[in-house]
Amino acid sequence: MFFTLLRIELFKIFKRPRTFIAFAAVAVIVILVQFALKINGKDFIQLYTDSQSDTFEIPYEKIQNGYFVCVAVLHLILIHVPLLVALIAGDMISGEANLGTLRLLAGKPVTRQQIILAKFFASTVYVVMLLVWMALFALLGSILLFGSEDLVIFKETDLHIIKSHDVLWRFFAAFVFAALALTTIAALALMFSTFSDNSLGPIVATVCVVIVFTIIQQLKVPVFEETVNPWSFTTHMLGWKGFFYVEKTADGETINGSIENPVALIKSSLVLMGYIFLFLLISIRYFNKKDILS
Repeated sequence: MFFTLLRIELFKIFKRPRTFIAFAAVAVIVILVQFALKINGKDFIQLYTDSQSDTFEIPYEKIQNGYFVCVAVLHLILIHVPLLVALIAGDMISGEANLGTLRLLAGKPVTRQQIILAKFFASTVYVVMLLVWMALFALLGSILLFGSEDLVIFKETDLHIIKSHDVLWRFFAAFVFAALALTTIAALALMFSTFSDNSLGPIVATVCVVIVFTIIQQLKVPVFEETVNPWSFTTHMLGWKGFFYVEKTADGETINGSIENPVALIKSSLVLMGYIFLFLLISIRYFNKKDILS
């Protein structure tokens, strides 16, 4: 019965025209970045690497390849994708209440916990499909347009050069991590959705929470750095970047297959999974006690 419910929830998601806004937005952004690099690549890279241009002599011609384009796209898109995820997940319960179909759904021979879990997993499938779509455009499309060379990554005052044969697994890991991060947003939006009878409130609340914690993270205030930021889910959502920071030998040579700080990646993954569990637990407990009047 649960899998039948899951298929119904997936059908509901993908029958809505607004579901495909995210797919269209991702495609447009990727194409714009690819077009910018194809027409005027040096200026785009100078804008992207402005803070490092005084430290390093930047080989613009070698940098402009499919891998670099994909990393640039990830930096641009993954900041805004939480809004696109909230548009769907924030409507999962509140949308039913607004339409007056929530009572009918709760009256079916399934538990309320199963309803929440089915809606959560349907949202997760949506997140995964969105990231697969992004990978096709941003990674595969960029490789076809720009080719594949060594990947150059700038980190503050440091420079990481990753050999082309050591790159693809990093992108796969980064997309998997991004799926975990965006699933956290889906769980948050779903939680807010259980508290509301209209769709707008949960979507706005989710976006506001993400914005507030992102601003706190960017302020670099010591009291926030010591208390809030280490446990903020928005801080750990950026963990995908860690797959592109590598260890070096004493001579400055990149160590193939290495990750600079694997412990931080594991910690970020555990923190995000903890938030997902917490948001789902709150959703289930509240929804089990909720008087469904619509």
